[in-house]
Amino acid sequence: MGSGRVSEMAQTRTVRRVGLVEDHESVAIGLAAMLGPEPDLELVAVAESVAGLLAETSDLDLVVLDLRLPDGSAPEDNVTALREHDIEVLVFTGADNAFLVRSAAKAGVLGVLRKSESVATVVEAVRRAASGEQVVTTDWAAAIDGDPKLSDVGLSPRQEEVLMLYASGEKASRVARLTGLSEQTVNDYLGRIRQKYADAGRPAPTKTDLYKRAVEDGWLPVPERQQRT
Repeated sequence: MGSGRVSEMAQTRTVRRVGLVEDHESVAIGLAAMLGPEPDLELVAVAESVAGLLAETSDLDLVVLDLRLPDGSAPEDNVTALREHDIEVLVFTGADNAFLVRSAAKAGVLGVLRKSESVATVVEAVRRAASGEQVVTTDWAAAIDGDPKLSDVGLSPRQEEVLMLYASGEKASRVARLTGLSEQTVNDYLGRIRQKYADAGRPAPTKTDLYKRAVEDGWLPVPERQQRT
């Protein structure tokens, strides 16, 4: 492949716009240094609060969010405010507070990442989350696994079957073939499942959210917890 073709591909590569909500200057400098060499990731805004960031710009693919902020805001409220602007969220924290992690996770974050992770791990997590992919980590799994207050949504056995298949990655058409249902019936089941979760105060509007709920309720296994190296 000629150098001209490589250059053309580099120019047409999608650049993901990233914001950071963080009150420690050293963390902001560190993340900027990590993302600086990456041609597909650009840190375009940094603020000490979600309100401050949104006042600057909402044209973002991802916000990297600290759980503890000086304005005392709740993680769940911060995530909700960002999701209302169709911005994905990746939690970036040094705190060992499972309650705060659960609060953010229930509002719809794509993952929870420790500030102590390696540069390569952080960059890859930001890249995946900025593309809308879930970033399954030990901390996210541990918070879900340890939550004693999840509301039961009362799924029927058939709904459980549809949820497990669909949330594990199957398309509705494939779920229909595996269960012997029509595709319309599968979609009807998914609508009812989403409504039951919404009624229980645990909304699941996206497939990623349904995956999270399936893990929380034990229909799918908690992601394997890898040992830190």
